[in-house]
Amino acid sequence: MPSPLRIAYLTALYPAVSHTFILREVEGLRALGLEVETISVRHPGPEHLLGETEQRAARNTFYILKSARQGLTLFKAIGAALSRPRPLGQAIRLAWRTRPPGLRAAMYQMFYLIEALVLARHLQQRGITHLHSHFAQASASVAMLAAAFAEIPFSFTLHGPADLYETKHWHLSEKIARAAFVACISHFARSQGMLFSDPEHWDRLRIIHCGVVPEMYERSAAASPDPGHELLFVGRLAPVKGLRVLLPALSAAREKHPDLRLTVVGDGEDRAHLEQLAAPLGAAAHFTGYLSQEEVADRLARADAFVLPSFAEGLPVVLMEALAAGKPAIAPRVAGVAELIEDGRTGYLFHAGDVAGLRRALEHLASDPEGGAALGAAGRDVVRAEFDAGIEAARIARLFLHGPGQALRPEPLQPEEIAQ
Repeated sequence: MPSPLRIAYLTALYPAVSHTFILREVEGLRALGLEVETISVRHPGPEHLLGETEQRAARNTFYILKSARQGLTLFKAIGAALSRPRPLGQAIRLAWRTRPPGLRAAMYQMFYLIEALVLARHLQQRGITHLHSHFAQASASVAMLAAAFAEIPFSFTLHGPADLYETKHWHLSEKIARAAFVACISHFARSQGMLFSDPEHWDRLRIIHCGVVPEMYERSAAASPDPGHELLFVGRLAPVKGLRVLLPALSAAREKHPDLRLTVVGDGEDRAHLEQLAAPLGAAAHFTGYLSQEEVADRLARADAFVLPSFAEGLPVVLMEALAAGKPAIAPRVAGVAELIEDGRTGYLFHAGDVAGLRRALEHLASDPEGGAALGAAGRDVVRAEFDAGIEAARIARLFLHGPGQALRPEPLQPEEIAQ
């Protein structure tokens, strides 16, 4: 009789404030009745553990590096590997074949193999039958090697844009070829997976959206005294997020709408520089640092519009959160963003890096708050229909139980199907 399905989710860092969609996906699978264990390479710092949900997730996650540093764990993992020479040889050959060029990269590949052996021992001890990784970079390399040694299937979620920057370095084609399925977060991500893989393997590329819990963002807030003028950004403060474009666009838009205000939620390596750039705006630009999911939902409720000025994105979950809150979004025409934001229907699109185009979008919303509210209402309907975390978890659950199948967007698995 086959063993019951036991799934492990692997990420480089879990939980993480910028990857709450993974936590939601795990919770959605568990709500369906599936057994899911969470595994992370690194342990998160306190900035990632802002709420009880995140703290509970951290308490119940296996951390590879932390475990490897404790007592005899590493030696036991190596000993267990040596006792199984055939799969160990397969894993070593796979690691060697998929090593990136260069001595430094080859050394990292050795570390990934060691991490994979520690992980594989844990998987075997826990009776895991399927390993899934989010993102296609280092954690997927560890997952691929661990699955090869443990002789269990693995899969991964293909995001972007980082997953697509160095596809040869990370041997994306090999990972797709060896995966039981690949969950692509958008049509765009799937198209890139097709570009970098053999057509023979395209049938395992399926579209599973990252999702949100719409009810979490459907809350009321006090009416704004100046509708259309309260802007919100949420994200990592890094150059790729484009805030160096948003700040001058906001400054220019304030010439017509001096009451425009921006709240920036998040932190990162670019914060000090951005605060200097924002200094001439005075109180019109406010930086909060990281906030919990609940606090972000409260900020969205009080905002009139959400602005994401990024140079590169996949299909941003934060835009889903904004639309779930009924807020119009201003976003760049990059990657899969247009699969969520329809220009003039759920928000406004502009060309990434175009300060003038972003300024015009800000002015448009400030001039027409009623129109902005209508865009937000339409966006909320889109999120409910296509980006509900519970429904998307049921879609990927079908892949875990039945494989990629024929449908590009798998039908959500029903609870009674799991019982069968």
